[in-house]
Amino acid sequence: MRVRDEIAHSHPALPGHFPGNPVVPGVLLLGRVARAAANAYGGVPASLSAARFHAPLRPGEAYDIEFEPEGDSALKFRVLRDATLIAAGTFRLSMATVR
Repeated sequence: MRVRDEIAHSHPALPGHFPGNPVVPGVLLLGRVARAAANAYGGVPASLSAARFHAPLRPGEAYDIEFEPEGDSALKFRVLRDATLIAAGTFRLSMATVR
């Protein structure tokens, strides 16, 4: 499954992060991934493992979140801007089975 998203320049978490060279905070990006996972799979992300950030994401840049179920309750994700890997990791969901 793939979800397209974008974080606007006007997002309240961005001022001060970093003036003159804004970067989307990792916690904001992971929050968007968690919400997309909950919407797509119906479970609430209960834990995060092996999250890595590979490249910065700037406000206003569109990105894709790709999900791949792994086992009964794990969900691998990748965040991509075009072909550039931004972040990747695995969420454990609080439901019995990932559909």
